[in-house]
Amino acid sequence: MVTRQPPVTTILFDMDNTLFDLVGAQIASCHKVTRFLGHDDGDDLYQYFLRPVHGYEAHENIHDYMKDRRISLEGTYARARYIYEEEKLRHITPYHGVPETLRLILNRGLPMAIVTDAHSRDATIRLEKSGLLSFFTCIVSCDLAGAKKPAPEPFLTALEMLETDPSETLLIGDSPRRDIEPCRELGIRTVYARYGDRFSDDRSSVEADFTIDAMEELPAILFPLLE
Repeated sequence: MVTRQPPVTTILFDMDNTLFDLVGAQIASCHKVTRFLGHDDGDDLYQYFLRPVHGYEAHENIHDYMKDRRISLEGTYARARYIYEEEKLRHITPYHGVPETLRLILNRGLPMAIVTDAHSRDATIRLEKSGLLSFFTCIVSCDLAGAKKPAPEPFLTALEMLETDPSETLLIGDSPRRDIEPCRELGIRTVYARYGDRFSDDRSSVEADFTIDAMEELPAILFPLLE
């Protein structure tokens, strides 16, 4: 006998590359920085951010890039960091259909939360820039949860804040390893946002319950789960 799952009452969203293209924004900012520094190798600078050294968005990656090219750090490094952050934020815009989909979900009375590895300040700024902040009941950032995904703490913190059960929750995220796998282990149903997955080495053998190739596909999956 198959046990029917309870209706979904709560939605969790990953933020970067699920709601907007952070990778694209990051690459654009790297090109702007290298042009300022008198070089034309923004893709090379971006590779520094992909190293498991300082962190994906750490300014120290710019420092290493400049040092390796013997570019003077005095005064220039501070300006390069400013350009990097300014240009990255300028490119933060929602994927097509994201605001409309979030509005449909909100109109159904479902609370939505963000679960992100970004710092709370960065998450708030990006959601404000993209015009999406008002859709979400809460933001669970890495500094709030005290851990980064795929650790279970960020997701458990979100469930606690929303006072909901894993079996009644649906997660939408672009990372099989950092979003889908930990949520499946917690009993949270999952939607793999394949359109935002830009990291081919970030794989997991755990499959999502559903897959979408555009945010507009989410309501057709979600709404039958509300009954």
